[in-house]
Amino acid sequence: MSYIDTKFLNLLSTRLPKFKRKSENLFNFRCPHCGDSKKSSSKARGFVYRKKNDMFFKCHNCGVGQTLGNLIKFLDPIMYKEYVFERFKDGKVESSKPEFDFTPSKILKTKTAHERTLESLKRFDQLVTTHPAKKFLFDRLIPKEHWDKFFFCPNFYEWTNSIVPNKFPSLKYDHPRVVIPFYDRSGKFFAFQGRAFGKEQPKYITIKFDETKQKIYGLDRIDLNKPVMITEGPIDSLFLDNAIALAGADAVVNIQHEQCTMIFDNEPRNEHIVNRMKNAVDKKFNLIIWPESLKYKDINDMIIAGMSSTKIASLIHSSTYCGLEAHQHINNWKKV
Repeated sequence: MSYIDTKFLNLLSTRLPKFKRKSENLFNFRCPHCGDSKKSSSKARGFVYRKKNDMFFKCHNCGVGQTLGNLIKFLDPIMYKEYVFERFKDGKVESSKPEFDFTPSKILKTKTAHERTLESLKRFDQLVTTHPAKKFLFDRLIPKEHWDKFFFCPNFYEWTNSIVPNKFPSLKYDHPRVVIPFYDRSGKFFAFQGRAFGKEQPKYITIKFDETKQKIYGLDRIDLNKPVMITEGPIDSLFLDNAIALAGADAVVNIQHEQCTMIFDNEPRNEHIVNRMKNAVDKKFNLIIWPESLKYKDINDMIIAGMSSTKIASLIHSSTYCGLEAHQHINNWKKV
């Protein structure tokens, strides 16, 4: 991506709601053509991405596709003239207008069969207020702006089998669950977690149908230019700024480790968690070590107990360690 393209995208960024730079050549924001979702202000399905030597725009909601230059022209004709002048002021002329290729690419795709299957479920923001499943949201105090990230699945085993055939050979004990979808950096649906409403075991069932991906939740929403918080569970990550969640202990985080802060559950008697904490420090992650006076297991429990997100953020800031200091605090904190 050229310096000129970056410069003009940065100039436009203040006019593009939810603008984020997801990687060197991938930008995400709410589509300026269709306005994206009117029901959910958190959705952002417009992308600018690189293909060969040019930058293109594509919206996953309305389907509009165009060059970066034409996107600039649509938003600001005067800025477009400046863009053309700067890009071609060295005497080179554009050989021809690059035609947009509407063939789905690996980065930006039209809705897949898996995504259409997900959309067969009702999002929680679409359920009536009196729906019994909404008690899950109210009990966990999940902010309303995140309700569209959860889906109600009345028959979890049967629905899962429609994505991963014969994943559950028997439907005898099928039951409703909350479905939490996982998306990769480009917004592609690749996994989901089914969370039990009641005492069904296991409490969490995570299904990955793209084996090339890591079980990491929230990759589609983070800004790589900011520090990244990493929690154990998806719900905890929703109460923090710029956070993802590991749905598998063996997940590999392909982000600069010094940029990340690992936040494990507050379980000093859990040997498995203590070992994961030590391993994270050895891999040069920053680490949260909760103060001994804290009695809550995780971030959502803190919210339910009445702690504000601001207070939790402050607690995280004062409880972050790395290197030898982190190992010393782990030894003092653990009870195994």
